[in-house]
Amino acid sequence: MSQQNVKGFAVDLNMAYDPQSHFWALVLESGEVRIGMDSLGIETSGTLAQLAFTDVGSAVARGEAFGTLEAEKFVGPLLTPISGIVTAVNDQAMNNPGLVEHDPYGKGWMIEVAPSHPDEIHGLLTEPDAIVAKFEEKVGEYRIEGVLAE
Repeated sequence: MSQQNVKGFAVDLNMAYDPQSHFWALVLESGEVRIGMDSLGIETSGTLAQLAFTDVGSAVARGEAFGTLEAEKFVGPLLTPISGIVTAVNDQAMNNPGLVEHDPYGKGWMIEVAPSHPDEIHGLLTEPDAIVAKFEEKVGEYRIEGVLAE
């Protein structure tokens, strides 16, 4: 893992990031894509209370919900950065949402999908400089909005 600290938040530069949300995608050797939430999304949601993921075999489309999150500051949908068929869900994360908070880029992954449009990965941020710049921008915005403390 190639993690870097960006304004106080861990960012794994080996992942691809959805510029429209706080989700990352990692293409596995099998060609499937593992999806999880980035550290900034977790921080702005607050302490995670409950996670629910769609069932294995379900079709998901980019930008649509693959599950729900209940947290201290946010209750709502988890949005997939990649379209496909869900091939695995992380039951450990559902049973213990703290895994997502403590290891968002490792054991805290959420689902895996067999991509139906593999080219969608090209619409995600994959270059380290672009990833860092996006995180810096979002942290700045959230601090101005009062979502994050200084």
